[in-house]
This record gives sequence, C-alpha cells and structure tokens, in this order.
Amino acid sequence: MAEVHVIGQILGATGFSESSLFCKWGIHTGAAWKLLSGLREGQTQVDTPQVGDMAYWSHPIDLHFATKGLQGWPRLHLQVWSQDSFGRCQLAGYGFCHVPSSPGTHQLDCPTWRPLGSWREQLARAFVGGGPQLLHGDTIYSGADRYRLHTTAGGTVHLQLGLLLRHFDRYGVEC
Repeated sequence: MAEVHVIGQILGATGFSESSLFCKWGIHTGAAWKLLSGLREGQTQVDTPQVGDMAYWSHPIDLHFATKGLQGWPRLHLQVWSQDSFGRCQLAGYGFCHVPSSPGTHQLDCPTWRPLGSWREQLARAFVGGGPQLLHGDTIYSGADRYRLHTTAGGTVHLQLGLLLRHFDRYGVEC
C-alpha cells in the first residue's frame, strides 16, 4: 500500500480575544486509509501569552498512514479553548485544514470560528462563561449544515507540517 508520513507541530495561535488558550485536535480520513502509527487526536497545554498575542504550543504531530487511494485525504480538525482563572473552559473557535498533498515542509494558517448564538447566549457567555457549541463535530468541515449557523470569527492556528510520500508510484496511486 502507498504510505503517507505527516510529521510536524501545532505551533500556536494568534488573534483570539481570550487568553490562556489550548487546542484539541484530531485527524479524519476516508475509509481507504489506515493509521499505522501515531495518535489520531490530542490536546496541547494551556499557554497564556505574556508578550504579544501569540499563544505558543509547539505540540508535536507524528502520523503514519497506509492508503489504497487518494479519496478521503487526511484533514486536521481543531478546537481552540480558553481557560479562566477558575479553571473553567469555554470554546474560542473551531477550524479545519487539509493536510497538504505534496511532499515537503508546509506552513499552514487555519482560521477559526465559533457559533454566535442568540443575544441571551452571548450575554451569558460574557458574564458566566460557556456559550453555544456544535453537537456534531462533522459540521466543522461539512458545508451542508454550516451555512445555516450564525458564527463569529476567532483567531488563527499556525501549523508546520512535513509530508513524506512512499510507494505511490509502485501501487498506481497518482498525486
């Protein structure tokens, strides 16, 4: 089978109005893809920027896939959360990006968004915390239901990914 190695890191995030940020991440693939090694999901540590607005995570990603075809190419989904001084967490943004399909090192910027909710939910978020969240994670990258949501822009998550492709020509998989 053809193989794909994804090696890199979630560098950090900028542009969020909240501080004390962390990121939950996961990778989704099609049915023809098999994860040979690495973790399919993870979470960074919390970082509170002291200078500037960049939250630094430098969280490693190391995945090794085998595949029979290009359909269902991997995509990273991200959830950025903020933590207050009481340890309560609230959603700061959802985002996703496709893993690049060409070998080499790639710098990616993934914009995020979050559901806005009603004016009561916005008021409660400002004073109590919490706020609306998605019931189904697939809505992040499926355009079918996302267009109905009222959303607001979040910040940007910065990633650095290196991609290695192996045996694509041997098994007739063309990029």
